[in-house]
Amino acid sequence: MSATSDQRLFLYALILLGLILFGFFLLSTTGLLALALTSDRSYISWVIFALYGLATLHWLARAWSLNEEHKHCAAIDQADAQDGSLTQHDIREQGYVGGFLTSLQQQNQNSAQSTRLLIDTLGDQLTNTHAPGHFIADLLLKLGLTGTVIGFILMLLPIGQIEEFDPSLMQQLLSAMSGGMAVALYTTLAGLVTSTLLKMQYYLLDSSLADLVNKLTVLSQVKLGQVKLARDTPDQATLSPTQHNA
Repeated sequence: MSATSDQRLFLYALILLGLILFGFFLLSTTGLLALALTSDRSYISWVIFALYGLATLHWLARAWSLNEEHKHCAAIDQADAQDGSLTQHDIREQGYVGGFLTSLQQQNQNSAQSTRLLIDTLGDQLTNTHAPGHFIADLLLKLGLTGTVIGFILMLLPIGQIEEFDPSLMQQLLSAMSGGMAVALYTTLAGLVTSTLLKMQYYLLDSSLADLVNKLTVLSQVKLGQVKLARDTPDQATLSPTQHNA
């Protein structure tokens, strides 16, 4: 991703969401989505789609927040490129980027080790914000596998209830077995599809997050080490000779 595309992360997230919704719309028009939901007697598919919807809302919120972090970082980089100095107004204590740069400015020892520690801490904080999405993606897959097991149990349950062979009961037996197989197949399909989609969605955020951390690394180690951060006290270079003697 380029610098411009990172600042359009939320737009790309909306485009991806539109494609996903269009895919679900096609499934609903063909009747496959309704068939999958109505054929699932375990209601695990309903749980899977509900969790996927909640995780998608969290994904959109994180995309918006990360997009704002990129804009803040780009604004600071632009202010530095214009006059070679950063003021307290430029470094607003907003979001993770503002908190990181404020901590970097206020640290006692401006060493590479302390800067690296702040960057690692920031990376861990931002990565933890995506942890719920990755957890739900794994949970959706496991729910699909759970539905598979339940479906096979429902499919084999009528066989254990047969006390004597009666050809007239074969149609009822096959109908009950097909219902259990439908539960197994539809829940597995729902878990696989939603888990794959959610992993793809959070991959978009993870790649943008990694790029943001890389930009902050360059900004802190290369640029912030070369510029003067404006202070409230006057610069020693601007003091008059009388003030120097005093």
